[in-house]
Amino acid sequence: MLAAERKLLIVDYVKQTKVATVAALAKEFNVHEATIRRDLAEIEQEGLLRRTHGGVVLDQQLNQEPSFVERANIQLDQKQRIGKKAAELINDGDHIIIDSGTTTIHIAKQIVGRSNITVVTNDMNVAAELREARGVKVIVTGGELYLSSYMLNGMFTDQVLSSLHVQKAFIGTPALHAEHGLTHPEAQLVVTKQKMIKAAREVFIVTDDTKIGKVSLHTVAPIHSVQNVITGKEASEAQVKLMEEKGVKVLLA
Repeated sequence: MLAAERKLLIVDYVKQTKVATVAALAKEFNVHEATIRRDLAEIEQEGLLRRTHGGVVLDQQLNQEPSFVERANIQLDQKQRIGKKAAELINDGDHIIIDSGTTTIHIAKQIVGRSNITVVTNDMNVAAELREARGVKVIVTGGELYLSSYMLNGMFTDQVLSSLHVQKAFIGTPALHAEHGLTHPEAQLVVTKQKMIKAAREVFIVTDDTKIGKVSLHTVAPIHSVQNVITGKEASEAQVKLMEEKGVKVLLA
C-alpha cells in the first residue's frame, strides 16, 4: 500500500472511530508504529487530525463556540499558565489591549499588583478584575454589551479601537491555523479583533492547545500578522513547528 493511500484510509478510520491509538492503527494497517507516527505527523500538518499522547483524534472544523460559561472551565489550568506567561511580557509603562475571552481574563488577574500600565479592553469581566488595581489605568471601549459574556462589540467599539496605538495586544481566538491564520465562527466579532491587531505594534495570540490547527468560517487575520503565540506546553511539536516556519514565535506555558 502506498503511503498516500494509507494516510487517506487512516483519516477515514478515525472519522469512524473519532479517536485511535498508534498501536491500533499499526495493527489495522499492518505496519510498524514508527510508520504510523510519520503518517500522523504529515496528516496533522494538513489540518485533518490532531495528535494526542499516544494517538490521534478527529480535528473537525469549528462551526461554533461553546457558551462562555462552558468555556470558562475548559482547560482552566492551561489558561492560567498562559495568563501568567503573558503577564511576564508586559512591562511597566506599556499600553496594551486585552481582548475579551476566558483565556485573556487570566492576564488581567496577573497584573492587578503592577504599576504604570494602561489596559484597553472590550471585556467587562477584564475591567472588573482590575477594579482595585491602583497602578493600572483601564480604558473600556464601549459598544454593544453581549450579556452572555459581558463582551462589548460593534460600531462604537471599533471606532474607539481605530483611534488607538498600543505596544502590545493580547488576542484570544477559537481557531488558529498555520496556513489559514486566525478564523472565527461569528462574523460580527471579526472586525473588532482586526481593529485590535491593527492598533498594536506587537500581537500576541493567547489560546490553549485545543484551538491550534482548527479552522473556522470567517478569516480574522493571516498568520503573518501575528508575531507571537502563547499556548500551553500541551501543544504538539508538529503544530508548533508549522507556526515557527511561518515566522511566528511560539511561547509555551
